[in-house]
Amino acid sequence: MSVKNLQAIPFNHPYISQNELKYLTEALNGRGTSGDGPFTHRASELLERMTGANRALLTTSCTHALEMAALLLDLRPGDEVIMPSFTFVSTANAFALRGAVPVFLDCRPDTLNLDERLVEAAITRRTKAVVVVHYAGVACEMDRIGAIARRHGLAVVEDNAHGLGGSYRGRPLGSFGDMAAQSFHATKNVQCGEGGALLLNDPGLVARAEVIREKGTNRSQFFRGQVDKYRWVDIGSSYLPSDLLAAQLTAQLESFDVIQARRLAVWNAYHAELADWAAANEVAQPVVPDGCVHPAHLYYLLLPDLANRQALIAHLSERGVQATFHYQSLHTAPAGMRYGRVAAGGCPVTEQAADRLVRLPLFADLDGEGTARVIDAVRSYGVV
Repeated sequence: MSVKNLQAIPFNHPYISQNELKYLTEALNGRGTSGDGPFTHRASELLERMTGANRALLTTSCTHALEMAALLLDLRPGDEVIMPSFTFVSTANAFALRGAVPVFLDCRPDTLNLDERLVEAAITRRTKAVVVVHYAGVACEMDRIGAIARRHGLAVVEDNAHGLGGSYRGRPLGSFGDMAAQSFHATKNVQCGEGGALLLNDPGLVARAEVIREKGTNRSQFFRGQVDKYRWVDIGSSYLPSDLLAAQLTAQLESFDVIQARRLAVWNAYHAELADWAAANEVAQPVVPDGCVHPAHLYYLLLPDLANRQALIAHLSERGVQATFHYQSLHTAPAGMRYGRVAAGGCPVTEQAADRLVRLPLFADLDGEGTARVIDAVRSYGVV
């Protein structure tokens, strides 16, 4: 069969278990479609068990979870927040919205995570927090970053959008920071189309986080019978998702082991079957350091240069395989230059990675035949 007659392999395809429709119907029939309904509580409890969080508060997106984190840190204009330049815009936007200055650091050349060796030199008297991003679900060096933060009295926030199910030295990702933000966007391992969660590891943050999520009111306390009426008590916004989204997310979280097993099978096949090709073409594969367990969120290749990156994406497209690049450096973006600053030494590794990286299709429904097609398509490309 010719390539033209084969069904194209998309970059992503959300997994659907047998229970999403059932739970959505239950939520509709129960007429509990607003937030903090039965499925919100079920999904939150599942997340707390998976991550060890003191509390997990569902949000409408990972972006909103990060915005809540910025509010909980009481950031003021001119405060600084250290973070990687190699990340999604929401990581910086959430803190810039409070008037804080994102301070962009370079990433490590092996894992593409925040380079922990650069953190201490970037701290000033204005620094309030360090935000880590576990790229591809591979953990940052949390022991060293945590020690630096404690030494300087800084908060740690984990952008754990990629990391649910990953771990560092036996501890779940999302359990290291004062807070952690999760994503349940359609591209994530478990998803509800759009959604997120704020994990609270510091119990002292829980009460205020509930208020911020409920438009600045003590509505949660009211429904628990702790106050006789709910009132506006703090700043906040509408970060609470519908119980319909929570119903879908509950089904996804209950299917987590199945999803992970399928994704890991694809990731492991790519890693093993492309090793010889990568070595022969001077292409770098993902690195997973000792002590790190990753959740197979994405599989990437680092081509020698931008021209080969673009050529490989086009080559795969011609063979019915959709691949894509990833983050562009935040420190070189127009808004990044306006609202943030780059740490001394710049971010040369980040700039190179942004130009060289290709992500391959990876989703739970990608079967062995499809995985083999992707592998064969990659192998048929020769680096120029």
